[in-house]
Amino acid sequence: MIEIEIIADSPKDTIEQIKEAIGGKIEEHWSEFTLIIDNENAVGKIKYTPFDWGVNLLDFDITFRKKLILKIKAHDQFNPIRFIYPSIGSLKHRFGFQNEEKNVDQFQSLIFTNKTGGYNYINFPKNEALEINVIQIVRKHFLKKRTTKVSTLNDKLYEVFVDTDHNNRFSHFGTLNLKMADHIKRLKKIRGKGMLRVLKIEALVYEILSLHIQQHNRLLEGVPLPTSLAKEELKIVRKFASRIVKNPAKNYTLEDLSLDSGLTQAKLQDGFKFLYNRTVTEYIRHIRLESARDMLKNTDLNISQIVYSIGFSSRSYFSKIFREKYGITPNGFKKKLLSVV
Repeated sequence: MIEIEIIADSPKDTIEQIKEAIGGKIEEHWSEFTLIIDNENAVGKIKYTPFDWGVNLLDFDITFRKKLILKIKAHDQFNPIRFIYPSIGSLKHRFGFQNEEKNVDQFQSLIFTNKTGGYNYINFPKNEALEINVIQIVRKHFLKKRTTKVSTLNDKLYEVFVDTDHNNRFSHFGTLNLKMADHIKRLKKIRGKGMLRVLKIEALVYEILSLHIQQHNRLLEGVPLPTSLAKEELKIVRKFASRIVKNPAKNYTLEDLSLDSGLTQAKLQDGFKFLYNRTVTEYIRHIRLESARDMLKNTDLNISQIVYSIGFSSRSYFSKIFREKYGITPNGFKKKLLSVV
């Protein structure tokens, strides 16, 4: 077992202190810092990306070859609120005064912060592939952002955000959240370099942050998981939603999806409504329209070719629902793109 005490004056100190303890090398590209490790202690990467206003991202894509515990001291200058989400694998957390650890399972979130001087213990398992997204917010800086309106948060999170002297500890363990995994998958697909790449990452980080806050609100309001589905069944729903994204042109029917998934039609509808706020039919139409918009932007296909390539049979119907969704006709959208070039 390896225990690393992290006493950080800044977010970048975290990966530097991990490097000192378990080895590896840090590479920098356009203000993204990546710790690359391949030794007896671990294999994989830990990436740190800073943004403005005290927001930064730690992204773990790693397998620890020994059980590893981060013992993180809450510093008077650097004691952020942390929003943690494992899309692959799991971890455990406890405050220093506690003996019992709490599990943070795959697709479950954790929000926590501590009093100045307190310790946070994060326990990573041995020989388990991990993909863990950690958003850190330094409150003193974040509250100076003009567009930050913490008054709109629920009372509990509001108290946490305005506690810039770090007088209180807080933790919140969320339930299963598969939407966040989809956002993190998009995050990992971002390509490019320089300022444009960082801006794209930052935009998605704020979307993921909003999902953490929305889930916290839903749990405070007593909104449970749908009683008709178990967690494993919700994972099946997400799997079939991903298939639709990959192949939107296929002629999907609720009956076929039910047979293929092993879920009843009612469970499929409940699952799609819970995860995506849409019925199965609405979700398929949404994905097709998103695909069409991307094709209009990124290919030379004409509108008729796009209509049939995404599974629609009527160009007039496609134009009607495209305009309803985006407020512009496909032709108007294409012309607008050409005028910008």
